[in-house]
Amino acid sequence: MATEAMNESWRRIRDQIKEIWEDADFDDKQMKRARGEMDKIVGLIHDKTGESREEIRRKMGAIL
Repeated sequence: MATEAMNESWRRIRDQIKEIWEDADFDDKQMKRARGEMDKIVGLIHDKTGESREEIRRKMGAIL
């Protein structure tokens, strides 16, 4: 039960990331590797968009 709730939470976050940074092409494998690790998620978004890590963290804080 808890696992399903965690999976649903991740899907919600993943979908919001894809919505906010819709111009970036996120590979599902990359997203799965970054799952649950804020630094990896921020790094992935930074690599795809060139946006500053501080700005990415600010936006991530709003969706978490």
